[in-house]
Amino acid sequence: MTLPDHAIVSVPATTTNIGPGFDCLGAALSLRNHFTFTRLDQSIEPVQISVSGLEAARVKTNETNLAYQAFAKLFQHLKQSPPLIKLEIRLGVPLARGLGSSATAIVGGLVGANVLAGSPLSEAELVAIAVDMEGHPDNVVPAMLGGCRLAATDLNGEWAIAPVPWHSEIVPVVAIPDFELSTAEARRVLPAAYSRPDAVFNMGHLGLLLRGLDTAHSDWLRAALQDRIHQPYRRSLILGFDAVEAAAVAAGAYGLVISGAGPTLLALAHADIAPLVAEAMKAAWEDQGISVQAQALHLDPTGVSVQV
Repeated sequence: MTLPDHAIVSVPATTTNIGPGFDCLGAALSLRNHFTFTRLDQSIEPVQISVSGLEAARVKTNETNLAYQAFAKLFQHLKQSPPLIKLEIRLGVPLARGLGSSATAIVGGLVGANVLAGSPLSEAELVAIAVDMEGHPDNVVPAMLGGCRLAATDLNGEWAIAPVPWHSEIVPVVAIPDFELSTAEARRVLPAAYSRPDAVFNMGHLGLLLRGLDTAHSDWLRAALQDRIHQPYRRSLILGFDAVEAAAVAAGAYGLVISGAGPTLLALAHADIAPLVAEAMKAAWEDQGISVQAQALHLDPTGVSVQV
């Protein structure tokens, strides 16, 4: 069997939690990172890495690079030594903003390694390794599979992944501020335990959100985006949250939530008014003295893609 020497792997950004879906619900968005893996016959180093695009200078270019760590982990899983490679990364997903940039690296590295190894692992096996590396499924699952996905464990502790229908009239609108919020800090502020009423509240609202996303029922969506698990504790970490939320709702959005751990904010809006919602969110944050990029995106249906 002749193994491929070259693979280009493209991985979408993700938005997760989406209000009440903490650590289990995520969706792939129309921003992408690209990873090109080329096998080398010889090299002084195990990997040669070059990075271009958004904030490229901040990405590590040695063996600690997350995409390379994922690449090497797959070969370790196969009980093989990773081949010498050149890795070229082109960034289109902002770093440390709550849009799954780390998940793109994990998925990109695993899929690239699987291709160069002759594709011995199934999609489900790749997902399991990705979740193990990330720690939770909500980013890596939609990055791998595309669309909106709900992930939970089955009776055997394996991942059961359900596609979530997302109505074509619902548009994700993101506002990405020019500051960061570390996932570690965003998790530190969460309580160690929750009350029964809060748990029941989130279960009911997650169910309502799934129905709202499927039907574009405006009243259901407006109610469903409420959460008591993470957003009440994290919103104070995001300067200007209240103003951006008020602006989005005033412009006609169904509601506004924190994308992942933040600080990017996600509004859901009808397609007819999505550009207006983006403008309102941008203006509200700029009024707080914060530089921001805001845009209406769309759901990415394909997830990771590969050219060999």
